[in-house]
Amino acid sequence: MEGINFYNLKIAAFRGIQKGFNVTYELAKTVVPVYFLITILKYSGILSIISKFFEPVMKLVGLPGEASLIFVIGNVLNLYPTIAAIAALHLTTKQVTIIATMLLLSHNLFVETAVSKKSGVAIGYLVLLRLTAALFSGFLLNIVL
Repeated sequence: MEGINFYNLKIAAFRGIQKGFNVTYELAKTVVPVYFLITILKYSGILSIISKFFEPVMKLVGLPGEASLIFVIGNVLNLYPTIAAIAALHLTTKQVTIIATMLLLSHNLFVETAVSKKSGVAIGYLVLLRLTAALFSGFLLNIVL
């Protein structure tokens, strides 16, 4: 039985740490700006204006009006910046569960719609289905939770 090759182990560990830092940096490029954007919007009063406009729909799914911004970010960008937005707004566990489930069904609409279009799916119906499923699931979770 051969001994452990510590040189290969060191190289593997170094590569793993390097890749971990690279992934963290890539995620931080979107997560950190979104967190600060939401915080700035919150303290400037702009978020309250946005939230008042979307509050009737968000109230149906048990979310504050500010959560409409999280829903838009999750559908336009991807799920990682939404984590920063959720952290900036300090949602309850119930609210996080609702918005997470909604975004599970409708996240990243632009990219996934483009991919679906290449496979021949009618994208208008797909977008409508995903958004309707997201809102319906939020409505049901608001009742159940």
